[in-house]
Amino acid sequence: MTGLAGLFLAAFLAATPVPLPSEPVFLAMQAAGWSPVTLILVASVGNSLGSCVTYALGRAAERLKHHRWFPLPPEALARAQGWWGRWGLWSLLMSWAPGGDALVALAGLMRVPVWRFLLLVALAKTGRYAVLAGAASTLI
Repeated sequence: MTGLAGLFLAAFLAATPVPLPSEPVFLAMQAAGWSPVTLILVASVGNSLGSCVTYALGRAAERLKHHRWFPLPPEALARAQGWWGRWGLWSLLMSWAPGGDALVALAGLMRVPVWRFLLLVALAKTGRYAVLAGAASTLI
């Protein structure tokens, strides 16, 4: 898959549990002369929608929290809920950073309203691609 569809797919998958970076695709397309605004828009939408998949997985995981194989023991889940109550919502502004997928899944587990989740994640993802495009434009 090439062009904008390839960038969309790479950005989408990068925000899911699939370990695929989207930045090399983004930078290669910018170096090839694609409009940075178009690249930012496509990558941001793809990455934000990919985060929705991770959010949904976190939300679905809540039904499984009583199983003994659930990845968070009850005391760790209680600590995560306490941390989330203090810092969680605004931590979504760091969803672009390494480990951000865990924050996104935790937002689903904590049942953050979808509109708040989308607003903060889209802002973070768009900001990340804008900074990437700006940094690349000084080097290209």
